[in-house]
Amino acid sequence: MSTPVNVAVIYYSSTGTIATIARAIAEDAERAGAQVRLRKAAELAPQAAIDSNPAWAANAEATASVPEVSPDDMVWADAVIFGTPTRYGNVTAQLKRFIDTLGGLWQSGQLADKVYSGFTASSTAHGGQESTLLALYNTIHHFGGILVAPGYTDPSKFVDGNPYGTSHVSGQGDIPVGDVTLTAARVQAERVVKFTRALKAGLAAES
Repeated sequence: MSTPVNVAVIYYSSTGTIATIARAIAEDAERAGAQVRLRKAAELAPQAAIDSNPAWAANAEATASVPEVSPDDMVWADAVIFGTPTRYGNVTAQLKRFIDTLGGLWQSGQLADKVYSGFTASSTAHGGQESTLLALYNTIHHFGGILVAPGYTDPSKFVDGNPYGTSHVSGQGDIPVGDVTLTAARVQAERVVKFTRALKAGLAAES
């Protein structure tokens, strides 16, 4: 009997690119045998700003049924996959705000010894994808987490080219998520589930 694995996919998305990737990663993790929670970070922008951008407003409506993330989702998870668009080469304020609420869990050691990974999107190919994921991964080191990035562990990774995590170039919102990004999402989700299961089984065998 395989070891059960809980995966939380926690993301922030404004115009929908990251939300699309998050759903794909959640579905791929489920197909790999994990129990999955798909959760979004709470919006901080005023409604007027959202309404001023049709894509942003449409994504807010389309994802209205996705539960907002809470610290309990971090406790529940054996693995956490964070998703954020790049903001000047860093994570969004919305996701960072959630992470900043986790001090109590960090102090009590409840964020350590879990698997973590991340995905992102930007308007251009050099719009900060790598620096965003590296900034996110700096936080994982502070958690005492175990980073599982995709690397170049599958032939498809030489096509999308990002060893840090799934990423997508969205242009001005006019480049939809396609097969290259969805393949990267699958590879990353399967790798996270595989190594989380192995880690959890190994720790159980030692106890």
